[in-house]
Amino acid sequence: MNPDLLNPWNAAGWHAMAHAAPSPYFDQRPVGGDIDLLVVHAISLPPEQFGSGEVPRFFTGLLDFDQDPYYEQLRNLRVSAHFFIERDGKLWQHVSVWDRAWHAGVSSWQGRSACNDYSVGVELEGSESSKFLPIQYQRLAALSRDLQKLFPAMLRERIVGHADVAPGRKWDPGPGFSWDYFTEVYAAHG
Repeated sequence: MNPDLLNPWNAAGWHAMAHAAPSPYFDQRPVGGDIDLLVVHAISLPPEQFGSGEVPRFFTGLLDFDQDPYYEQLRNLRVSAHFFIERDGKLWQHVSVWDRAWHAGVSSWQGRSACNDYSVGVELEGSESSKFLPIQYQRLAALSRDLQKLFPAMLRERIVGHADVAPGRKWDPGPGFSWDYFTEVYAAHG
């Protein structure tokens, strides 16, 4: 059996099945903190358009801000996520899981602030008005299980949406994401 199927992580915190596109937008996590939360996001660039390749460019600092008028509001943002899952299930990794990606912003979960310190951020290619695709749920569930190999406390109840950690400020992953369906797929990967 392929050892990558049992332990897909290298020592540097990169997933063997992900396409690596390192982001410059990260820093070190606080020393001694547990990583025990997974935050699910949604993004499309330009908004409502899929398959453009723009999200990985945005997270890696390579987005051409002159390509779309919407991008002007993104020009000064320095944002990243650990992972990005495209509509076809392609998995990208932008930040090592050992490092702090800049995905949740001002956030709190169960009375603990600064979620970036102790979470892994996964962006799904989608929008507030779109439904996510079965392959995205499957990829997210498989990734979640792989993350549990490194972070055993990252159980299903510790997989939440961006809107859960930043209520009133963020909407994602939004109404097109079925938590019930994700839970079914997640259980099947157990």
